[in-house]
Amino acid sequence: MIVIPAIDILGGKCVRLFQGDYAREMVFSDSPSDVARRWAESGARWLHVVDLDAAKTGQAANLDAIKAIIGSVVIPVELGGGIRTLEYAEQVLSLGVKRIILGTVALENPAMVSEAVRRWGDAVAVGIDAHNGMAATHGWLETSDTPAVDLARRLEDIGVSRFIYTDISRDGTLTEPNFTAVKQFVEDIPARVIASGGVATVEHLRTLDSIGVEAAIVGRALYAGQIDLAAAIGSIE
Repeated sequence: MIVIPAIDILGGKCVRLFQGDYAREMVFSDSPSDVARRWAESGARWLHVVDLDAAKTGQAANLDAIKAIIGSVVIPVELGGGIRTLEYAEQVLSLGVKRIILGTVALENPAMVSEAVRRWGDAVAVGIDAHNGMAATHGWLETSDTPAVDLARRLEDIGVSRFIYTDISRDGTLTEPNFTAVKQFVEDIPARVIASGGVATVEHLRTLDSIGVEAAIVGRALYAGQIDLAAAIGSIE
């Protein structure tokens, strides 16, 4: 299992939110690219970057910060947040993003997801963000009436081969992942699954590894110093 550090960008700064609440942000750095270098130097094999402004509005807002991150590291970067058109997907891929993460559009415009998969194949993943088991959209500000697992099954049928599963209630809480929900999702969805939300200890990472996820995204625990990235990578990978 791969351990992937998260870099969430809001207003050009590296922040963390509590349960996706934009009103409860904590700024960790004014320079996301400095943070990216730090995680790369600690042994990260991927970086998980989210444009929180774009996730909320659907408009690109932090392209300069994203370009700076890509230019500062040699490891691949996956990007989510506000990628709702093929044109924007192509734009960020041309910047050097190695994997795009589609979220809101997966529920609202599955035909676009199908075309993205046709064009870029494994460079496309879908973020399944669950609130009480239901798929959330628009930067987690809205919750649909579609069960997250049902959405993933429909998307798998049109060619999506990788999902990033996040339990919103655990994200940024430093409690623990919703292991039951993650395990159920992995069992229900044959595609590759990356788990996100609630990781606070290396033991949590070991449990996720035993469940069978491809990777685990870690955010606040790294920034708070509860997990040492290099040690976690050495222990898990």
